Amino acid sequence: VQLQASGGGSVQSGGSLRLSCENSGGTLRYHAVAWFRQAPEKEREGVACISSSDGVTYYDDSVKGRFTISEDNVENIVYLQMNDLKSEDTAVYYCATRYGSSCRDGALFNFGMDNWGAGTLVTVSS
Repeated sequence: VQLQASGGGSVQSGGSLRLSCENSGGTLRYHAVAWFRQAPEKEREGVACISSSDGVTYYDDSVKGRFTISEDNVENIVYLQMNDLKSEDTAVYYCATRYGSSCRDGALFNFGMDNWGAGTLVTVSS
């Protein structure tokens, strides 16, 4: 698994961005894929997760209803559509995978992840 996150940028509050996490090292089919973010001077936090093996998606309460995670199994890309962005969404966003895991209940956010991509910066101005 070799992950590359992209799609970050600068937007105004209320705007939208779509992040992509592309795996150039094979299929993501048996992996749970999660997006994490880290804001300046804050700890990294899990944002959204998808596990195609059981069809589960999970969102942190802070993004529920605004962010949507999806997966293109043909292209081996996981997307994070971010709508109604707020200044508190400003952070470096990372994608990561864990083989054979489920995103049920968001427990995955507390697990050690197998693979990480380089981050992509999202800046939301009010």
